[in-house]
Amino acid sequence: MSNYFSTDSLVVSLTLALLLLLSVATWSIALFKLWKQRQQSIENRAFTERFWGAQDWAAAAAVVAESKGDFAHLGQAGFEELKALGEVRNDLKHLDSPHDGLERQMRQQLQNIQRYHERGLAELATVGSTSPFVGLFGTVWGIMHALQNIGQSGSASLDVVAGPIGEALVATAIGIATALPAVLAYNFFLRRLRVHVTDLENFAHDFIRLAAKHNYKV
Repeated sequence: MSNYFSTDSLVVSLTLALLLLLSVATWSIALFKLWKQRQQSIENRAFTERFWGAQDWAAAAAVVAESKGDFAHLGQAGFEELKALGEVRNDLKHLDSPHDGLERQMRQQLQNIQRYHERGLAELATVGSTSPFVGLFGTVWGIMHALQNIGQSGSASLDVVAGPIGEALVATAIGIATALPAVLAYNFFLRRLRVHVTDLENFAHDFIRLAAKHNYKV
């Protein structure tokens, strides 16, 4: 392994350094998203309990206004649209029916929330798909470098060949070890996001249903 960090194998050293940076980035993104999801889960659970436990529509609006989390943000967008519908406006944005206007506003807010939670997924997918090839490049370069040194030494015995080539293969192993956590994290967070988006869509439908019962008024 010490040969990788010598001046004779600078390319392999840079390859291993790059894989180390990719591994650090992967774990940083994964841990940060886990922390954010835990925080969001606490906020969303507290909001849903308070929202559905509200005595009336006005109390629900007060709960939405003072709460945090994705569900609260979705509800805030809904009540903002309801307030706008209560005003006389002749712009293009409010030419639709109250139902269509509210549905459009909540759908846009839901898309914004989804885009927010998708941050970091592209990076995880990139690390997962490219790390094995980066490691393979380091291995190919290391083997080429090792064969050149063997040719210059004039010895092709097994103990001379196996050592440098075996060390070169470590780059591929590190590339795979870097890719696996990134792929697992990507699939985990993607599935969690899909479930979360489904829950938000269900809440949006329930919100629109309640708004219709109150004639789209706050």
